[in-house]
Amino acid sequence: MTAKKFLDFDTALERGLSPEEKLAGDMLVFSTALMMVASMLWLAIYWSFGQRFSTLIPMVFLLASLCTIVFFLKTRKLPVFCLMQLALFLFTPFALQWTMGNFVNSSGVSLWALLAPVSAIVILGTRESVPWFVSYIFMTAMSGMFDYVLWDTKQLDQRTVAVFFALNFVSISAMVYVLLWYFSREKAKLRETVEAQTQAVSLEKDLSDRLLLNILPEPIAIRLKRQETNIADGHADVTVMFADIVNFTHMSEEMSPNEMVHLLNDIFSEFDMLAEKYGIEKIKTIGDAYMAAGGLRSANTQYVDAMADMALQMQAFVSRYTAPNGEKMSLRVGLATGAVVAGVIGRRKFSYDLWGDTVNIAARMSSEAQPGLTQVDAVTYRRLHNRYSFDEMQQIHVKGKGQMQVYNLLGLKVANPEGNVVNIAQAGTQAGRV
Repeated sequence: MTAKKFLDFDTALERGLSPEEKLAGDMLVFSTALMMVASMLWLAIYWSFGQRFSTLIPMVFLLASLCTIVFFLKTRKLPVFCLMQLALFLFTPFALQWTMGNFVNSSGVSLWALLAPVSAIVILGTRESVPWFVSYIFMTAMSGMFDYVLWDTKQLDQRTVAVFFALNFVSISAMVYVLLWYFSREKAKLRETVEAQTQAVSLEKDLSDRLLLNILPEPIAIRLKRQETNIADGHADVTVMFADIVNFTHMSEEMSPNEMVHLLNDIFSEFDMLAEKYGIEKIKTIGDAYMAAGGLRSANTQYVDAMADMALQMQAFVSRYTAPNGEKMSLRVGLATGAVVAGVIGRRKFSYDLWGDTVNIAARMSSEAQPGLTQVDAVTYRRLHNRYSFDEMQQIHVKGKGQMQVYNLLGLKVANPEGNVVNIAQAGTQAGRV
């Protein structure tokens, strides 16, 4: 689709016309121009045959049509333009025939009035064209009934009449064909333009939906698109994760802004892929901290295990990562399981967030964890200890909660061929502690 077509589409809207109305106006101007050319031809022919009075009719049609076109171009009032011009199409040929005598002497010039109902079908539609067709049939019938009254004793030569008959039939047939051909071509162009606009809107909608799903869980995004307000849900059992890059503030002082953003983008993009892999909901990033939660999606019932697996792979990935200044990187991760409140805040720049003791405990697990380790609370430990390895229980003080038991997640328990239990991802985790 060319830029010109989009420009025409937008110009029509700016002028207060829909694309269909613009096409209708163009069609009527085009058919009027064809009729004006035909009128000039008949004016010259009738003048040459001495039909001075009859030449007034084509002349009046030319002047009136020119006025209606100027009126439409200035006012863009399509209904008024259609009414005036179709009336000229309908009545002018009959008036011309009556001045010449009858059907035979005029060579059936009233056949040109057929352009009125044909143009009405193309421009206005089938239902709106019915009155114009009925009017054409009525005028034709009335002319036939009073044909003998209008009989002119000054008959033209029969050969001339025959030539004019052929010319009238050929001309009106050609005009109807050209009009329908032009309409079909322009309709196809309009359809292409509308389809292109529809496709562009659809692409924009898909992009908006994808962006929305990057910010919000799918069920929340659907509710937000339904224009729900005060979206908030309570979840009785959710595992919350906070992950924080160790010494990132110090490292960022030695990096350019582009290097810092590039580094965070690489790391958090990997975290996003892991979250998608395990069916975990990314909540947000806060500086160099990453927050996620499992259990918000009802389809994922093994969310505690999924969070543990994700934490181990995050640790392994960051332990292999080297900062632009050559410094090895490590990660502190905290996991806590319990009740949370989830909801959307804001109206224009909205965000999805979690609140509750579980969120605060997970944040404290992360801040108190050793570099390269994942620290979990007692609830998470009880859910995982049969399938995952942990070190010895420790005690930390949590503000508002007092002393709490915490554990460091080491890896997944897997029995080797000798029957001994080994920890997957433990090597990578330990490397991060160096």
